[in-house]
Amino acid sequence: MPVKESYESELAFQADRRRATVEFIKIVSDLWYDKSIELVIFRNQLIDRNVSQILNLHEYAGEFVQKPISVFDSVEIAQAIKTLDVPPAKLDIGKLTYEYHLEEKKYSNAMAFVANKLKDANNNEAITPKDVVLYGFGRIGRLVARELMTRTGKGSQLRLRAIVTRGKVDAVVLEKRAALLRNDSVHGEFSGTVAIDLEKEALIINGTTVKIISANQPEDIDYTKYGIDNALIIDNTGVFRDKEALTRLQSSKGADKVLLTAPGKGIPNIVYGVNHLENNPDELDIFSAASCTTNAITPILKAVEDTYGVKSGHLETIHAYTNDQNLVDNFHKKYRRGRAAALNMVITETGAGAAVSKALPSFEGKLTSNAIRVPVPNGSLAILNLELESKASVDSMNATLKKYALEGDLVEQIKYEMSDELVSSDIVGSSAPSIYDSKATIVRKDGKNAVLYIWYDNEYGYSHQVIRLAKHIAKVRRFTYY
Repeated sequence: MPVKESYESELAFQADRRRATVEFIKIVSDLWYDKSIELVIFRNQLIDRNVSQILNLHEYAGEFVQKPISVFDSVEIAQAIKTLDVPPAKLDIGKLTYEYHLEEKKYSNAMAFVANKLKDANNNEAITPKDVVLYGFGRIGRLVARELMTRTGKGSQLRLRAIVTRGKVDAVVLEKRAALLRNDSVHGEFSGTVAIDLEKEALIINGTTVKIISANQPEDIDYTKYGIDNALIIDNTGVFRDKEALTRLQSSKGADKVLLTAPGKGIPNIVYGVNHLENNPDELDIFSAASCTTNAITPILKAVEDTYGVKSGHLETIHAYTNDQNLVDNFHKKYRRGRAAALNMVITETGAGAAVSKALPSFEGKLTSNAIRVPVPNGSLAILNLELESKASVDSMNATLKKYALEGDLVEQIKYEMSDELVSSDIVGSSAPSIYDSKATIVRKDGKNAVLYIWYDNEYGYSHQVIRLAKHIAKVRRFTYY
């Protein structure tokens, strides 16, 4: 074909592909707002994504499964889902498209394929929406608020009703709270609207009223005064860290369950995807979502333990600086953390190594751990140096983690990364708490020692784990197809 004709055909194809992507975006939106059906592509979110982002996600999907995953295929599968009578659900269209290619000879068309794959969707019990209160409105609180409000849809799962803060609630305070929610130096602009209502003492987020409640202690609050009842209280203050203290949050009138966004004492520390099914919300009222680092390493450790066995190991976490450190040199109760966070690498401790055993008891006493805080505001790296029971190789280790990222109970937790050029800023905004860097894996020649590199967005990825656990506690998990 002459060069000019070839170029013209490329232009025509790109126009068709982008046109199909626009159609796909409309179907994704219609399914979400009309039917509460959320489509993702290999766990990457599709709601509120633009054309280029959708096409890039399809490129990643094709590279991940080593088979072409085109937007034209996605449109065909999405149209079939839209036509069928499917209840509220979360469906991985990447996995569906991949399986359709593998099994297309079994089915006459995409409709027949999708109908068979989703035939169990109507067996799920009906969901009763759950009121949510954020106790505190710091880094994690604001990210959880962003995600809850962006994914509210028809409000069939978690409904953010109130935020508890200290101090008076006036126009200046409300506008400052709104500004911090609208704009984030790390995560960018909020993809929604935020206004204030001084009369109601509330933020109006995406047109929905979220009450700002001022309280010095949880016992002072009566949530029922604001039409809130049987609420899940998500504490992200860092003040209440044990069962006795967290019981105070539960004692508020209108409160039901409590979820702590930090490691807790005397309560179940849960890494969603690993040990959440061992803790029944019908029997327990107070839960911990553990730490961001524990959520990053535990899914990987479970995959390695189940496949090879782990004798012992060491965790070194290269962690972004946090608000706990000083901006400039000043007094700090902990060693080294008093030095300027944006200018120094700071050796400090982490309890993540020991905390793993709360989710995976087989790791009791197996891991040592330490941390280095580094001058980046977000995006962290955990390095696992593991002595194995049985032999591995770089290829077998990567194949194992890829399998866990593609199928099974940890697909939401493990993202398999294939880029040779990955750096910390690239993983900011990832909803997976564990991003396995396959290009960095090292295995000793005898196969008995492995060094694994696990990236994680210590804010955004962790916030998604909090929300996943919140949905489990509130019993509002929809039918999922991963």
